[in-house]
Amino acid sequence: MADLRSAFLNVYSQLKSELLQDPSFEFTDESRQWVDRMLEYNVPGGKLNRGLSVIDSYRLLKEGKELTQDEIFLASALGWCIEWLQAYFLVLDDIMDNSHTRRGQPCWFRVPKVGLIAVNDGVLLRNHIGRILKNHFRGKPYYVDLLDLFNEVEFQTASGQMIDLITTLEGEKDLSKYSLSKHRRIVQYKTAYYSFYLPVACALVMAGENLDNHIDVKNILVDMGIYFQVQDDYLDCFGNPETIGKIGTDIEDFKCSWLVVKALEICNEEQKKVLFENYGKPDPANVAKVKALYNELNLKGVFEEYESTSYEKLVTSIDAHPSKAVQAVLKSFLAKIYKRQK
Repeated sequence: MADLRSAFLNVYSQLKSELLQDPSFEFTDESRQWVDRMLEYNVPGGKLNRGLSVIDSYRLLKEGKELTQDEIFLASALGWCIEWLQAYFLVLDDIMDNSHTRRGQPCWFRVPKVGLIAVNDGVLLRNHIGRILKNHFRGKPYYVDLLDLFNEVEFQTASGQMIDLITTLEGEKDLSKYSLSKHRRIVQYKTAYYSFYLPVACALVMAGENLDNHIDVKNILVDMGIYFQVQDDYLDCFGNPETIGKIGTDIEDFKCSWLVVKALEICNEEQKKVLFENYGKPDPANVAKVKALYNELNLKGVFEEYESTSYEKLVTSIDAHPSKAVQAVLKSFLAKIYKRQK
């Protein structure tokens, strides 16, 4: 895995140097240094799961055939396009959420002298995807399919972010707006498409597949993405901060979390009152009351039951898929997230 990661990072270096020499723009030393620093700060720093899974998925679709250097490079380039997309969303998300840290360092817009220039940096990050695709895929028969795919997923993600933002409007903290179906829609659009469907869709397109023939794969991956986010919501409250690498703040932030939606569904009037009075307040005493209520409602148990039913459903859907190679791709995704602790 380590050598796969370092090979993947080498492709990043090549793509970055191509972007810094893009013939469509006359760079000055100052502007080239700015973009270089901006990319280094925002693109390669995460876990790289989304990007690496394009290569994983493509390899599984090729059913054990040795990949050529060219195939590895192209799958890596598509993986990096997803990492660029992620960087673009996160840079802008952090401004919208007025966040302070990301991946253990200050958010890009919080860096001295960056500020709202970060908005334009986000726009640049998005444009880099088109440049990378043009540089390496323009001659491929599936070039238009890739452009379509990235446009489609970006639109879905931005629309999901919109539902999230208008649901959690400051000054209009109203828990009665929250429901399981609202939670599902936000997660499906904001997270599942670009984190789960997009990496596999890139691999399928590269393998010469028509995505219209793989609607079932999309549905399974979206369900997996929802399951992943429910785990995330659970770990935000019940996970070990040492293990997950962050201190959860969903309760303080009035997030439309699976836990609060479940709590609203199963609690009595008295308990509902406790939720309405304490959810979304920054004071640790309020947070503690919400957590105590979660324990009283045995949300740990409710989650464990959700986890096993979701897992069984996913396995059944995957086993029903006619292609063994596609099954292998989906199973490898599921294995990475089932019962994860971080």
